[in-house]
Amino acid sequence: MSNPQQLRYSKEHEWLSGAEDGVSTVGITEHAANALGDVVFVQLPEVGDTVAAGETCGELESTKSVSDLYSPVDGEITEINEDVVNDPSLVNSAPFEGGWLFKVRVTGEPADLLSADEYTAFSAG
Repeated sequence: MSNPQQLRYSKEHEWLSGAEDGVSTVGITEHAANALGDVVFVQLPEVGDTVAAGETCGELESTKSVSDLYSPVDGEITEINEDVVNDPSLVNSAPFEGGWLFKVRVTGEPADLLSADEYTAFSAG
């Protein structure tokens, strides 16, 4: 399992892209997608919602369980991935590409995020 080096990771298994014009993309890691099993339903925050780092902002339902989705940063939702809403299996098949979940205009400095190597060590333990 390879975690892209350019991303940052939360201990709740979300990834965060670098900000482009102040907006970052959020998804769940391949490790989380594999642990969940086949994702069958995705509930995402609404565009315009304010999210807080470490707080629940949605849900992922799989054939095994329902898991909370956490925001890795404080900010305002600018876009959700309608493709994932319509085809939740994208979370499993392409967690770092087409399976991204939402975009957020980050306010403040992201805290407690791990590098790819730190996350790999964390998720292996």
